[in-house]
Amino acid sequence: MLIFLSVVLFLIIIALLISAIDVNRFVVKQYTVESHKILKDMRAVVISDLHNKSYGKNNAPLIARIDSMNPDCILMTGDILTGIPGKDEKNALNLVKELSDKYPVYYVNGNHETRMRIKREKYGSQYDEYMEKLLNNDLYYLENTSKFMEEYNIRVTGYEIPLDYYKRGRRQRLPLDEMELSVGKAVDTEFQVLLAHNPDYFDTYVKWGADLTLSGHVHGGIVKLPVLGGVISPAYRLFPKYDGGLFESADKKMILSRGLGSHTLPLRVFNPGELILVEFVSKKACKDSKR
Repeated sequence: MLIFLSVVLFLIIIALLISAIDVNRFVVKQYTVESHKILKDMRAVVISDLHNKSYGKNNAPLIARIDSMNPDCILMTGDILTGIPGKDEKNALNLVKELSDKYPVYYVNGNHETRMRIKREKYGSQYDEYMEKLLNNDLYYLENTSKFMEEYNIRVTGYEIPLDYYKRGRRQRLPLDEMELSVGKAVDTEFQVLLAHNPDYFDTYVKWGADLTLSGHVHGGIVKLPVLGGVISPAYRLFPKYDGGLFESADKKMILSRGLGSHTLPLRVFNPGELILVEFVSKKACKDSKR
């Protein structure tokens, strides 16, 4: 028994040491999405689940890495802050300001922003004050609305998922008609990019018509194991189906960010923060370049 306890303690110490490293570093993952609907190539950086974290002073290393990728736009998929009463959100707001001064920024709420908006008895005016500062920046805040990028024939839609669909325990079903009541119907002739924080409802996003869904929320499953992947989701489900990476259904795709920060407990094991670059490629442009 003593040997067993010693081994367990040793593994815990190793995990904590790894976590101390992983919560303070990030990696870049790159994906390419091709479609005949896309008229012109575009580069987008995807930021999710920052949770008010700062990599270095004022997130300078993070901003420098983003600048080096020369993106055409920034897509933020929620939980840029952490919903804690009275918590200072300066890191989140500073990052948005720095990026929106240089690039078009598209922002959708995650469950932390939505919780602050809904639960006024707990958060008071904190959400309103955050939004006032957020909207002082030149950005597209997509609260169940969309923005059409005519140059690329890409429409970016932000879906603010109701809090009921973040409940812990048994996964619920998100009806298509409920989603359409919030964001309307997809336009089939346009390339539809859907910013939807919770990846659990990928099947509904596909039925809606999202050519590419961008999500976060799961933090890569906190601990990432070989073969098995992420260990636990925020809904307390072990080895979640959607933990991070690229998922496909028919000709539709979802890129799930492992996020840049953490909340409650700063814990990430073999699972560093993740910054994503998506290359949107026109198949027509590909053919023309080969001539």
